Amino acid sequence: MARYLGPKHKLCRRLGSCIWGSPRCPSVKRPYAPGQHGQNQRRKQSVYGQQLLEKQKLRMHYGILEKQMRRTFEKAQRLGGVTGANLLMLLESRLDCVVYRLGFGRTIQAARQLVNHGHIQVDDKKVDIPSFRVMPGMKVSVREKSRKIPMIAEGAEDIPQRMPEFLERSPKSFEGRMTALPNPETIPFEANTQGVIELYSR
Repeated sequence: MARYLGPKHKLCRRLGSCIWGSPRCPSVKRPYAPGQHGQNQRRKQSVYGQQLLEKQKLRMHYGILEKQMRRTFEKAQRLGGVTGANLLMLLESRLDCVVYRLGFGRTIQAARQLVNHGHIQVDDKKVDIPSFRVMPGMKVSVREKSRKIPMIAEGAEDIPQRMPEFLERSPKSFEGRMTALPNPETIPFEANTQGVIELYSR
């Protein structure tokens, strides 16, 4: 599957803010586009440009391709209710994102690799599809043979600060559980979903 392999923090500077929450991100000190003329770009951004920027922030944070993003948006529309809240709920319910929030991966990309390589189980069954949707009540755990992997063992020691209210896990435990559906109030990532909705509704 195609994926972005370039420098991550270059994207942060292009988008104007750190989209992964790293305190050492270069965009914190240099919140302008990279390149020779990045600091001198003072063009007024159009409405379309602002909407596109919000969509790119959301897409890059969760590390998904444009086709996946559009499919997720269309699914959010079909669910009924508030489309923006549905969109965030579907993105946060992805297995790779849940593994990251539980602390088993340092980044969403690292968590996706753990899922792809078969290290993760859902309700004691191996699942190697990163886009698998985790539902409330499901148990997400690390396979017994994979618990000695340094990144996983280190992540399991303590509860990560980024773990939201809809997930629960005990310290030194290799399993966690989703207790409720994610919603904008409990998701640890601020996103302007209205801009994304307006962009895709054009």
